[in-house]
Amino acid sequence: MRFKIDQNLPSEYAALLRQAGFEADTLDEEGLSGAEDLVISEHGRMGGWALVTLDLGFSDIRSYPPREYSGIVVVRSKAQDKITLLSILRRLILALRERSPARQLWIVEPDRIRYREG
Repeated sequence: MRFKIDQNLPSEYAALLRQAGFEADTLDEEGLSGAEDLVISEHGRMGGWALVTLDLGFSDIRSYPPREYSGIVVVRSKAQDKITLLSILRRLILALRERSPARQLWIVEPDRIRYREG
């Protein structure tokens, strides 16, 4: 499974996903820093990678129908400090060992993960 980490998340997300056996890098590494959401989503769709982001705009299934993507993972947390976000990533990695976000929208919260197809 391939992931791109949005610039609004700690860059350690990519490193930890790689350590867990996944292919991952950041949008900055792809030269997409500051790109519009539509540009990011099209690169994801064409490149076959799942996006991991804090951007709630990607949770709009009318604009970003999950069935058209290799996965959209939106991290939701009231606290967005690095320690909290890395803790949420650890929860995400456990879930990724069990299932793939391909063609799904995942909302990853500190205490649960919601899955939506469509």
